[in-house]
Amino acid sequence: MNTILGRNKLKILLLENIHQVAQQRLEECGYQVTMEDAALSENNLIEMIKDYHVLGIRSKTRLTEKFFDKSSHLLTVGAFCIGTDQVALQSANLRGIPVFNAPYSNTRSVAELVIGYLIGLARGLAERSQAAHKGKWIKSAKGSNEVRGKVLGIIGYGHIGSQLSVLAEALGLQVVFYDIVKKLPMGNARSVDSLADVLKISDFVSLHVPDTPETRNLIGKKELSTMRKGSYLINASRGTVVNISALAESLRSEHLSGAAVDVFPQEPESNKDIFETELQGLANVILTPHIGGSTQEAQENIGREVADSFIRFIQYGSTTGAVNFPTVDLVAHKNSVRLINVHKNVPGVLKNINEIVANVGANISAQYLATDSNIGYLVMDMEYAEADEAYKQIIKLETNIRTRILR
Repeated sequence: MNTILGRNKLKILLLENIHQVAQQRLEECGYQVTMEDAALSENNLIEMIKDYHVLGIRSKTRLTEKFFDKSSHLLTVGAFCIGTDQVALQSANLRGIPVFNAPYSNTRSVAELVIGYLIGLARGLAERSQAAHKGKWIKSAKGSNEVRGKVLGIIGYGHIGSQLSVLAEALGLQVVFYDIVKKLPMGNARSVDSLADVLKISDFVSLHVPDTPETRNLIGKKELSTMRKGSYLINASRGTVVNISALAESLRSEHLSGAAVDVFPQEPESNKDIFETELQGLANVILTPHIGGSTQEAQENIGREVADSFIRFIQYGSTTGAVNFPTVDLVAHKNSVRLINVHKNVPGVLKNINEIVANVGANISAQYLATDSNIGYLVMDMEYAEADEAYKQIIKLETNIRTRILR
């Protein structure tokens, strides 16, 4: 999208009941914001997005290559959550569309929920609660244990895994972890050499990995059989990470004593749809509807974080926090107009652009360039008088993907 669009004309669409703080912050900056409670089908979204320049989604909306083919006019997309596997990041990159997310904002909420799972599983709370609702009184210490002194194995020691480590250690658990990237242990946590090592020695195994080809079905029949008899599995990461059929069989055979699952390979599109899984009805299994980050605090933090990323990009061209884009971190531009250009990353582009700027007699006060394997991202501050003419010539270059002037 090549444009010289004023901020009062810029329209933003936010889907899936994003926290209102995002709308408030964006409207305070003069943008027009439309809020929708639910996700949209691909065809409906393609039709609706024609009238908007910025899109905000959560985990239910799928942004495919087809979507970006039909929506190349978009300036940016924001995933108001941690994961971005629902977005075709490469397609967005090739069209010059940065995608932002909120990798830190719901960390605490997920870690706290996992602590709740730990204690709930160790005490058999799900079964006892259901029985009490039905009038049954199960007052017994059988199968009920403290978590103090037990071993928690964390698979994936990123933002959530490491914070969980700290909370668990405060409860008296011993923490071991495995990550494919070398990570600095928090507190007394200990790194081990392999996934199998974690599974063999842990009383509780908690998964905190992204959805990648390497992590899909990471935990299957073989891995479950490697876990200690009587141990527990917790998955609050991605539904594709665990083979649900294998987990159900391990629970039925009583090799595992219980499980807590917050994410599933297939999840309902809305709260009105029926949810089904092989894990329903099994003993000491806690099932929750993908609520790891569903606290008021987390959703407010996420709304604020992604909205601020939108504002910095729209107003200044800053791409810090974009998951698919070269990083340029910028401050406000004074007494000048800022031109941002996304171009094919091939030799000679900067030379051609600088020649255009020189030929129109523009005075450059600052220039920033960052690249990745596909694109270059150039930000240039120049005097007002010559900027529009430079813009008109730059958008005609064969290497141009999109150029925008910030007013």
